[in-house]
Amino acid sequence: MTLFNRIEGKLLKERLYLTPNPDRTTLSFYKYHQIEDPKVFRDQLYRELSAIDVWGRIYVAHEGINGQISVPTQKLNEFKAQLYNIPFLNGIRLNIAVDDNGKSFFKLKILVRNKIVADGLDDSTFDVTNSGVHLNAPDFNALADQPDTIIVDMRNHYESEVGHFKNAICPDVDTFREALPAVESMLSEKKDKNIIMYCTGGIRCEKASAWMKHRGFKNVFQLNGGIIEYARQARAMSIENKFIGKNFVFDERLGERISDDIISVCHQCGQPCDDHTNCKNDGCHLLFIQCKACAEKYNACCSDECKTILELPEEEQKALRKGINKGRQVFKKGRSANIRFKSTLEACSL
Repeated sequence: MTLFNRIEGKLLKERLYLTPNPDRTTLSFYKYHQIEDPKVFRDQLYRELSAIDVWGRIYVAHEGINGQISVPTQKLNEFKAQLYNIPFLNGIRLNIAVDDNGKSFFKLKILVRNKIVADGLDDSTFDVTNSGVHLNAPDFNALADQPDTIIVDMRNHYESEVGHFKNAICPDVDTFREALPAVESMLSEKKDKNIIMYCTGGIRCEKASAWMKHRGFKNVFQLNGGIIEYARQARAMSIENKFIGKNFVFDERLGERISDDIISVCHQCGQPCDDHTNCKNDGCHLLFIQCKACAEKYNACCSDECKTILELPEEEQKALRKGINKGRQVFKKGRSANIRFKSTLEACSL
């Protein structure tokens, strides 16, 4: 059996978008656990998940597993049975997407990495299992209302730009690796306060909260299951939703609606908008916020330059980008000179 996808991704994506309403469920999960041989574990997992048509992106490392996937809804129970049959994953919490069109992923990719989240930390220097107190939605709301509580967004700037908790601190950083020292510096004089950390699904806060405790912060908490689980609980329990806007997600959806508030603007015209897109020019692929009017005006590109390139014959486009190393575009998300308007995060400050 081939242990990787051999069909061109562009064709798979087109197939997905031609399906009106794919009956699929998007979910995420993670677990810190010592895996002796990540490569062997990865290959076996690929065999099992591909057999039931699971799509998505999963990272496997010696320290554990981190996955964001899409499962055929009718096979959800079968998927759970397979996952729970792995001893250290038995009963693991699955974060089910709260705003799902079934078009989150179009192929299965399982990669072996050094870490399941790039945090830049030396795990041998502190107890990574000594994480913060886990909070459910009601407990989060109660603690958030206390005057000595500080809420910290452990995500990147382009994530918090479209949605965040009320009164949260949102570091202006590009990566999680940068967020840790930034947050520690911002809160260096507030080590006795209640510190609540949150992220998309909880995985970044598992490590971040343990690091903050190691650095002397006394009352560290984390939102159990992150924004995704909080939103689900808030709806199920009919309690106040303190998250405003969209929750950015790292799949084809690029976001899921948590509240009706639109707190960001189109990066091209400045009108209220919170829809992320990737520049259609294959030589760019900049991630930015674009409204429908600008998408039509610029042909889903980030600039007139990229629009002009996109209008060239395919062979000329390939020639223009030949030999150019785009690097990791993550560092350009929301930072390009082509972005003329930027949302102000006044609520995201001390």
